[in-house]
Amino acid sequence: MISLNINGREHEIDVDPETPILWVLRDTLGMSGTKFGCGAALCGACTVHLDGEAIRSCSTPVSAVESGRITTIEKTTDGTHRVGAAVQAAWVRHDVAQCGYCQSGQIMSATALLASLSPGAQPTAEEIDSAMAGNICRCGTYARIRAAIADAASTLV
Repeated sequence: MISLNINGREHEIDVDPETPILWVLRDTLGMSGTKFGCGAALCGACTVHLDGEAIRSCSTPVSAVESGRITTIEKTTDGTHRVGAAVQAAWVRHDVAQCGYCQSGQIMSATALLASLSPGAQPTAEEIDSAMAGNICRCGTYARIRAAIADAASTLV
């Protein structure tokens, strides 16, 4: 049995230690917000937080995160996460999503960036681009994503 802290709750999971977090979330726990994209940590659709840092869950085995705290899109957008709520609201204001498939990963990466900043700090365009590198949007909404992140940051002052 492997013990995982996911969204503030302890879960005892009976899986192979090399099982990627993504499949534990989706198949074992029924949390479908984190998406499978490429399976090689290249597209960002599977992004979750490990102790506040954005990681790719499709390539991270559960054995590597036993002592950490995993946060998923479900918790980040449930209204109790201040930064997540700001990002989600900005996403709506800027009409970011088109097909929507990449959005949970995009939101998780954006939230990790904004949560890492000092209170009141505004990210530079370079910081936004760096934090979002590796999150692919097939619809090409990158300009709206950047604008929404800057907007969300301005509301967190």
